[in-house]
Amino acid sequence: MSVALTRRPALTRLRAPRAPLYLLSLGFAALIVAGALFAPWLAPHDPNAVDLGQALAAPSADHPLGVDAAGRDTLSRLLVGARTSLLGPLGVVAFSTLAGVAIGVAAAWRGGWLDSVLSRSTELVFAFPGMLLAILIVSVYGEGLLAPVIALAIAYLPYVSRLTRSLVLAERERPYVAAYRVQGHSALSICLRHVVPNVAPVVLAQAAINFGYALMDLAGLSFLGLGVPALTPDWGRMVFDGQTAVQHGYPLSAVLPCAAIVLTVVAFNVVGERWADRVARRDR
Repeated sequence: MSVALTRRPALTRLRAPRAPLYLLSLGFAALIVAGALFAPWLAPHDPNAVDLGQALAAPSADHPLGVDAAGRDTLSRLLVGARTSLLGPLGVVAFSTLAGVAIGVAAAWRGGWLDSVLSRSTELVFAFPGMLLAILIVSVYGEGLLAPVIALAIAYLPYVSRLTRSLVLAERERPYVAAYRVQGHSALSICLRHVVPNVAPVVLAQAAINFGYALMDLAGLSFLGLGVPALTPDWGRMVFDGQTAVQHGYPLSAVLPCAAIVLTVVAFNVVGERWADRVARRDR
């Protein structure tokens, strides 16, 4: 019984060492999320308000980050655009993680033909690039956020399922699993109450990394005009809209959203990698 208690859920393993880069990245990610949540109250102007008379105006007291080629306030579009830019990756990560964990646990725990079918099915997805799948789906269903989110979630799912499968295969050999089986606990109870919480830190670390990649992929689709509609504030769309301004010597409206994308991706990658490193050290 004492063996079982040593392998109870250990989500506290996500606590990372207090490295400056990690803390800086975590703080920046928290700041971006907070900005997105409170964007409607923080934005000084309507993000879609057009004033061609001030097109490409330099930063000023009324427009701290300047104005784009359509006369829209860049700061307001950055703040409101963060909501769309973060909501899409959140949908990708949520769906791919939940489905990937379910598939990985089922494949590892049941084994046999079910493991073979699920593993071969996810491997088929690897053969099809996620961006290409997203482009095909968007070309069929039109622009919008839902189609690319579903496509990228399907593309990311195999990475989560394979990671979960390998973790659960190792976890099911632990003495505490045998102890719970002897006590008469069902397979579902053992998986949900003990196995999944014990592998959750690694899965959540990977989810943080996947969030950054998903943000970059969705921004790329928006830049290609295949993501959100034209009038929707979005970082990727802002980079696309700012191309003309860059050609005329006014790069701010394109550089700022590009910097927001890069810094946010780096921040989530650093946080995810630090969490994963912390879990690896704890398990040695």
